[in-house]
Amino acid sequence: MKLATLADGGRDGTLVVVSRGGTTFAPAKGIAATLQDAIENWAEAEGRLQELSARVEQGSADGQEVLDVKRLAAPLPRAWQWLDGSAYPSHGELMDQVIGVEVDSGGHPLMYQGVSNTFYGPREEVPFLRESDGIDFEGEFGMIVDEVPAGRSPEDCMGHIKLLVQINDWSLRALAGREMKTGFGWIQAKPPCGMAPFAITPDELSDYWKNGRITLDLAVDWNDKRFGKANGDAMDFGFHELVAHAAYSRTLCAGTVIGSGTVSNANFREVGSSCIAERRGIEIVDEGEPRTDFMKFGDTVRMAAVTKDDDAPFGVLEQKVIKA
Repeated sequence: MKLATLADGGRDGTLVVVSRGGTTFAPAKGIAATLQDAIENWAEAEGRLQELSARVEQGSADGQEVLDVKRLAAPLPRAWQWLDGSAYPSHGELMDQVIGVEVDSGGHPLMYQGVSNTFYGPREEVPFLRESDGIDFEGEFGMIVDEVPAGRSPEDCMGHIKLLVQINDWSLRALAGREMKTGFGWIQAKPPCGMAPFAITPDELSDYWKNGRITLDLAVDWNDKRFGKANGDAMDFGFHELVAHAAYSRTLCAGTVIGSGTVSNANFREVGSSCIAERRGIEIVDEGEPRTDFMKFGDTVRMAAVTKDDDAPFGVLEQKVIKA
């Protein structure tokens, strides 16, 4: 099942069910007004949404119409909680080396709490104050859970993963190292994220969802040039383990969004990267200094998680950097 949010009907938009091909949609009227409503009442809403999804696929749903992605907000335009992990070891090890910070996780997942009151839509322009802050994109995968009681095991947490999403975790690199070295969390270095147009149930991915991992290639293009195509399988902690880590001592409210961290593969010199900082890190290691600059006003980034047949289950996230 594929869900999306029209950018109308209020701050949280209007929930719609989308065809598998991403071409048509029908409003979820009478089932759930918003995606937050649906996830808070998932036990009741899921079956009815699945029934509507079947009618959309047949072309027989009430109010069904052609989808224009420009009409969409993020699937969750705002969430009660956004927690981002760093589950790709090749990315973490390279960044530690470049920043000069040795992180000792004690065998636990790395995670911070970021801005959740805003998620930019899939075609929304993203404002920044200064280019000198080091504007960077970060391609990630994410998930949305229903309510997760504190202390649940990773195995139990797998059943709480209701929807999967694709995320651009915007970062300001000139500020990130300084904040990391304080030992506290990021504040200035982490503005709101962007989300691809569709939130999907795990079954939509078929064999591309395994062991709590999204095993799709994440194709990233910067100003229409391919920048990277890393695969999501290389997480050292699966999403179910990230949920269990986050819920160790607190109940996670329904609608909590948890990210994977920057998708990265150990052979990043061959497959490319999902963020500029990683490319710069490679250049520092290989050549002694970075050659690639960060984003400028007017730059665009395009991200699409793709199957071997070039299908894009989450749709395409394409955003332009503008001056605030």
